[in-house]
Amino acid sequence: MNPTALGTELETMLQPVSRTGVTADDREWLPVLEGRHVSLRGLRRSDAASLHGLLTTPEVARFMSTPPTTIEAFERFIARVNRQRTGKYICYAVTLKGSDTAVGLFQIRETEPNFQAAEWGFALGSAFWGTGVFTESANLILQFAFMTLRVHRLEARAAVRNGRGGRALQKVGAVQEGVLRKSFLSNGEYLDQVLYAIVHDDWRASRDSLATALVLH
Repeated sequence: MNPTALGTELETMLQPVSRTGVTADDREWLPVLEGRHVSLRGLRRSDAASLHGLLTTPEVARFMSTPPTTIEAFERFIARVNRQRTGKYICYAVTLKGSDTAVGLFQIRETEPNFQAAEWGFALGSAFWGTGVFTESANLILQFAFMTLRVHRLEARAAVRNGRGGRALQKVGAVQEGVLRKSFLSNGEYLDQVLYAIVHDDWRASRDSLATALVLH
């Protein structure tokens, strides 16, 4: 799976934020999200080396905002995330069950007060594309966004050329709403991006339909 990331460089995304019903810093309040095959947790300094190795390869970096270019830069990014005590930005590390090595990131950024609207993005090491890691992780993030943060509308952007990333978003319920022309700078070229969105009512209806189908089956 080709990853999608938020349209701002990781090193510059950290802004002070407000969260509904959350008061402690990320390391204290951010719940671990447990799936069948993956576990999502807060970032640790020890994640810097694995994230640098996985997220700076050409195939991963092609359609994402420029990641920190060194292990030390990743360490600074992680330190800034963990120093946040209030904020508009949340970042999860993706790990596999039975391993504590970070293999990717998911980010959520508030775009309207109290997370009424937010933007999400992700980056995953290419060795884990097509394995189900994205789908399971994304569904955990969606549940967290809509049920814990109480997001009403969750947006994502993917380069038009990033067909794999767009299909991955649609697979978890994102709806294409429009094209943002020349809105993403990649390797000196401005690319068109597709705007995708998921709203709470649609996510809830899809989740309830799936639960009903499982019961009937």
